[in-house]
Amino acid sequence: MIGLSFFRWVRQTFGAAWASECEVAFSNHPVSCFIAVEDSKIIGFACYDATCKDFFGPEGVSEAARGRGIGKTLLLSCLHAMIAQGYAYAIIGGAGPVDFYAKTTGAVIIEGSVPGIYRGMLRE
Repeated sequence: MIGLSFFRWVRQTFGAAWASECEVAFSNHPVSCFIAVEDSKIIGFACYDATCKDFFGPEGVSEAARGRGIGKTLLLSCLHAMIAQGYAYAIIGGAGPVDFYAKTTGAVIIEGSVPGIYRGMLRE
């Protein structure tokens, strides 16, 4: 069963907060999480509608698999799924690699949006 092993992998690789958001994505109908697998091993994931409706993230790719386009593929898979569900745009909450998102999708920073919905949830 991929669910339990997936959540364990996310928790060990990226932390409990992201694992919790993945659990929310798995409870959505349809499931709002894409998983990248190679040689029967999880190497990445991307979710949407996990933190809030219309939000992309979290997304993570194992260090060993980075630089191969997996993150881009996962991001675009989520965005296409969001379009299919009627979303006109997506918000990337707590975007870490801003340049990646700007280059891949044309994303722009919404000035004054930090910490936004994350106020009180994120530790600095």
